[in-house]
Amino acid sequence: MAVKHKETGEVHRGSKGGHTGCGFDTTKKPDHWVASSERINCEKNGCKN
Repeated sequence: MAVKHKETGEVHRGSKGGHTGCGFDTTKKPDHWVASSERINCEKNGCKN
């Protein structure tokens, strides 16, 4: 599952309403995140591997 940050366009591993693979909390500003089927493009540890 992937989640996209609407402002940056960065796609992370994780799901809306939880945490991304690299540690962002998607519950703090839920309107900034959207579930996505796009390819993960975050290069941080936890998302890229």
